[in-house]
Amino acid sequence: MNGEQAQVVLVAAVAAVVVGVVGLLLAWLVRRLSIRWQLGLAAVVPVAAVLAGVLAASQRMFISDDDVEVVTLVAGAATVVALAVALALSRAVTRWSLSLREEVRRVGSGSPYVGGARGPSEFRALSEELATAHARLEEARGRAARLEDSRRELVSWVSHDLRTPLAGMRAMTEALEDGMTPDPERYHRQIRVEVDRMVRMVDDLFELSRIHAGVLRLAPEAVVLGDVVSDAIAAADPVARARGVRLGGAVSGGLELVADPSGLSRVVSNLVMNAVRHTPPGGTVHVEGRGLAAGVRAAAGDGVGGDCVELVVTDGCGGIGAVDLARVFDVAWQAEPSRTPDDVTGRGAGLGLAIVKGIVEAHRGSVHAEDVTEQGVDQGGRPTGCRFRVVLPVDGPGPPDAVVPAPVPHS
Repeated sequence: MNGEQAQVVLVAAVAAVVVGVVGLLLAWLVRRLSIRWQLGLAAVVPVAAVLAGVLAASQRMFISDDDVEVVTLVAGAATVVALAVALALSRAVTRWSLSLREEVRRVGSGSPYVGGARGPSEFRALSEELATAHARLEEARGRAARLEDSRRELVSWVSHDLRTPLAGMRAMTEALEDGMTPDPERYHRQIRVEVDRMVRMVDDLFELSRIHAGVLRLAPEAVVLGDVVSDAIAAADPVARARGVRLGGAVSGGLELVADPSGLSRVVSNLVMNAVRHTPPGGTVHVEGRGLAAGVRAAAGDGVGGDCVELVVTDGCGGIGAVDLARVFDVAWQAEPSRTPDDVTGRGAGLGLAIVKGIVEAHRGSVHAEDVTEQGVDQGGRPTGCRFRVVLPVDGPGPPDAVVPAPVPHS
């Protein structure tokens, strides 16, 4: 490159830079206007830069006036065509952006939403992300609604379950104060029973609040499942005998898993006591524990990875039904419409199974309920009992003292 050519390049570069700076300044000034202005500047600035370079070169006598005229006409025609293309493209982009804006308005509106497939790949990708966000918002809205319904239902039911024993204790204490009862000892025992029942209810509420708040802490260690089941059966045996229910179980020998001992004990005891409470006199409650290899577990479809242990509690309650099975682990759900406490079983506020689900999910496990029909059906064609199936990973929930996230309530 000789000296004259270098001067031409330098002059053209300076002219292009000046035009580019002016173009950037104009783009900044119209940044809040329609995208049409941005696209129009993107089309005009390159042509204007070429024309400015030619004019600057002509001033330095590098090209003749006739050549300048020809280049100017060519640049003018190119400018017109570039503007036409930019306007057409900006019209399409504006239309795509308006369509995308309408899609954004529909996100979280509660109406069905399907992402569009118009415009460039970036617009389509954004539309798909909006569809995903819409689905997440709807899921969050459903969770919030279920939480609110669950909260209201819990407050209503617990208020009822607290009001009833409190009213009874008040009547009994007034009778004791007035000396109107022929058997004061019986009233004292009944007051003690009601107080114990309310203490258990408060303990359940505290445990459930920790689960739902995501602050339940586990201290995993090696646990022998047979010992936990034996303790739960021994604790429930007096109640079972009082109700005339046969209670037994069998656990594979040497079956161990890593779990929080108190949490696992509460799961087993809640399931066993729940089965005893709902089994009529003469019925049977059976507890079974066994190991599951990964392949067998995968076939069951419980969603728990690796080797697991399975705990099954089968009762003779007569079945729950498909509608109620979907709610059996809901907070404060009870099978009976009446919420009158049972003096023999000391039934609480229907929080036991909700606590079971929270603790099991905290251990990365799963729990399911189903009606039992293998033993035959009665004349009405109803199942004879229920089966609660808990599957827990052998390797435990994670590191000790792990903070467990709150489980999502199910409708």
